[in-house]
Amino acid sequence: MGKTFATAINCIDGRAQEPVTEYMRKTFNVDYVDMITEPGPSKVFAEGNNTNIINSLKEKIKISIDNHNSQIIVITAHYDCTANLADENVQKEQLREAVGIITSWGLPVKSITALWLNENFEPSIVSQILSWNN
Repeated sequence: MGKTFATAINCIDGRAQEPVTEYMRKTFNVDYVDMITEPGPSKVFAEGNNTNIINSLKEKIKISIDNHNSQIIVITAHYDCTANLADENVQKEQLREAVGIITSWGLPVKSITALWLNENFEPSIVSQILSWNN
């Protein structure tokens, strides 16, 4: 049987990489995580004013799905983000908006999940959509 993949849309902050990868491997039982990084990605989705970045993220997600058969998408936000200075509640709302946008693309995946990383960079689910498109 082949190796399994999931896709993370994560902040470029190096503190977020390992906790997200570890969480996804354990929670979703995947071998690898394709990491797509962007400064403050939930803010980028929620503000929606940089369509070039959003389209680039969408294309990268599609590459992960098409070439690695990724079935899981996770988007993250975290405490002390220098690219997104909003407080935790605002960032969590941005994550929910991002999940809605990604869901609207109708991608053939099993789930789309938003993760918040607290001050210890411990992940917790903010929102999760189990897809019907798979």
